[in-house]
Amino acid sequence: MSSEQENLLTPSEVAQLFRVDPKTVTRWAKAGKLTAIKTLGGHRRYKESEVKALLGTNETKAI
Repeated sequence: MSSEQENLLTPSEVAQLFRVDPKTVTRWAKAGKLTAIKTLGGHRRYKESEVKALLGTNETKAI
């Protein structure tokens, strides 16, 4: 186990960052735009670094 652990975000937290519905985040994961990590309970979590990288690419585009 590494000493530095990746911070994981819930679909709602990711949705707030992008100002979209949490179901949109789930669709992005199914489409391969984001990597979803499933918890033991079956909930999806997303790596904060990956989300911030995607957010950075979207900031340069007109949404």
